[in-house]
Amino acid sequence: MAEWFGQHLWAIWLCLALLLGSAEMFSGDLILLMLAAGALAGVATSLIAPGLILVQVIVGVLVAILTMFLLRPVLLSRMRNSVGYRSSVDQIVGSEGVATREITAAAGEVRVRGETWSARAYDPDLTIDAGEPVDIFEVDGVTALVHPRNRPMPEIPPYN
Repeated sequence: MAEWFGQHLWAIWLCLALLLGSAEMFSGDLILLMLAAGALAGVATSLIAPGLILVQVIVGVLVAILTMFLLRPVLLSRMRNSVGYRSSVDQIVGSEGVATREITAAAGEVRVRGETWSARAYDPDLTIDAGEPVDIFEVDGVTALVHPRNRPMPEIPPYN
């Protein structure tokens, strides 16, 4: 069995590349994809120089590092600037959540889409009780600005 692996090291590299590429679908940050590119370089090196395991590892690591620092930033920038892209922070604006602790103008905590966020009341005069459903109006840094779902919004004076 060990002899087979020694003669077919390219298959191990290929399995590693496929596993990393598949796992990338769950992360979306392109790091695993760059590692998969390094593993594919290991496949190519293994086919060219089958007995030189150290060379295969060096080429795989170099390609992974180069793609990580040269290709990944370009791909992330293109992805984030594409039409219709919304970051996870942008996606919670307009969502419904539940206050997990009392929320005031200064502090609080809300659960949105299974995540816990620090929160402040959108209306500084309001206090929101724990367990009360809220709407996320805005995100300020890592703090969600919220308003209770069952209370009317305050009147906003018109511009003159």
